[in-house]
Amino acid sequence: MEPLTEKQIRSSFVNCSKGEAARLKLPADFAELPWQDLDFLGWRDPGAPLRAHIVLPPRGDGGAGGRGPVGITLRVPDNARTSAIKSSMCQVCLTGHASSDVMLFAAPRAGAAGREGNTVGIYLCADLACSLYVRGKRQPPLRARYEESLAPEERVARMLGNLTAFTDNVMSPR
Repeated sequence: MEPLTEKQIRSSFVNCSKGEAARLKLPADFAELPWQDLDFLGWRDPGAPLRAHIVLPPRGDGGAGGRGPVGITLRVPDNARTSAIKSSMCQVCLTGHASSDVMLFAAPRAGAAGREGNTVGIYLCADLACSLYVRGKRQPPLRARYEESLAPEERVARMLGNLTAFTDNVMSPR
């Protein structure tokens, strides 16, 4: 992923107001992010612990068929009752974790549907580090790992496809 500026990130959000986007806190380590290992930017808001944010890179050629970065704001459950013994799988990167390391994130839909309270949910890695798991740069603390025959590039493409489908669902006027 190419590095994004603070202005690009704040203007990318499709499911919150401009004021909310202006107030959100960027990751504490924003200046040191490993952009070369990221396929999307995801973080828990240090100023609002029950908020998280995801920003997908621009897609397309940048011309009329493409679009700029797309940001989604997410709500985090405040009392996640999960087990450290059972396992769960992230719906984006398909990494297996202890259930306590996968959370249901809820995103308000964009536009009028979101203002009416409609949301879309997805189970994600609690630390939003899917790119690092897919690339093998971070390992989940599970004892038994799932082995895949896909190459890292294929896992990245699958992950981006899953995340793009979720983002498109958030932006759908349903």
